[in-house]
Amino acid sequence: MSNQSDLIGLIRHHIEESPDRAISFEAYMELCLYHPLYGYYMKNKEKVGTSGDFYTSSAIGGLFGEVLAQYIAGQAKLMGLEQPITLIEWGGGSGQLAQQLLDELRRSWNPVYERLTYISVETSSYHRELQAVRLASHEKRVSWRTGRQWLEEGPWNRVIVFSNELIDAFPVHRVQIKDGQPYEIFTEWDEAGGHFREKLLPLKDGSLAAALEELRRQRIKLAEGQRLELNLAASAWIRQIAGAIRSGQLVTIDYGDRAEELYAPHRMQGTLMCYRNHLANDNPYADPGHQDITSHVDFSGLIRDGGAAGLRLAHYMTQKQFLVENGLLQKLQDTASQDPFSPAARRNRAVRQLLLSDQMSELFKVLIQKKDELP
Repeated sequence: MSNQSDLIGLIRHHIEESPDRAISFEAYMELCLYHPLYGYYMKNKEKVGTSGDFYTSSAIGGLFGEVLAQYIAGQAKLMGLEQPITLIEWGGGSGQLAQQLLDELRRSWNPVYERLTYISVETSSYHRELQAVRLASHEKRVSWRTGRQWLEEGPWNRVIVFSNELIDAFPVHRVQIKDGQPYEIFTEWDEAGGHFREKLLPLKDGSLAAALEELRRQRIKLAEGQRLELNLAASAWIRQIAGAIRSGQLVTIDYGDRAEELYAPHRMQGTLMCYRNHLANDNPYADPGHQDITSHVDFSGLIRDGGAAGLRLAHYMTQKQFLVENGLLQKLQDTASQDPFSPAARRNRAVRQLLLSDQMSELFKVLIQKKDELP
């Protein structure tokens, strides 16, 4: 039996065991992406780049990691020239960004590199193995933890925690407004059709009700028929991170926007999208376990929940602004060569692609939240 058949059977079992003969979409998405054996992110399959299903900024010419290294070097100086620094990447995938970052720190900011400890928080054994290979030359600086292990070792001092395209893949609850009332979107099995499908059930989850009430407090009015995603896992995650930091910062890089944009009337269908072989679709029930499922990040929620947990807002900007402010344009090279495949030409194209390609640098945001050392 194929992995997909196994996953479908597993999800159906959960559905059949449920009193409603349906499970929340959040539970369905969790199984599709993170089941230890059959989940999309847990399988031994390349996901990023030409042979994968989507691209990230770190896949473009290596420059993203270099710019992030320059930012981290600057922050390290502010933390104290002789003090040790711990760098934590949460959900580093193949390790491509970590390799770019550590290579650049060693090459251009070696005094910072020499007092650095790098921790990868990664649950996938497949990704840990990929990271170990990529980061072999940095093995004296690198170690791995699960999320629970890292949190239990806190609170941490002089840390920079960062993530790149992590929160967009957290399982989300989906809600639809029907007859003026919110309904949660569940997943059931269509026996006749032989596939999964949606089932609307009255909203029962108190946490979802509270999230909708928060939107109302922000004067966000949801239209009849409108669908939206509520990422309760993101709220829990940022509160945990904040609780584990005594002094340092959290840098969140992802695509999304403030709540008033994400839940505006022109987003009647929400933001949930799926990716496979670099093709996008809006059907999360196609090929369970074999496609990425994501939704836009509500940065208003991260700012609010982080603030409630002690993280002060330092910066919120587009990725383009972050890249420019941290030296991306200085990486353009003069070249008299007519060869479009010369190293300098390739590097210049990568700079332009990071700033202009598919509006990535406008859609992606960088949120920096800090916590000063407690007395």
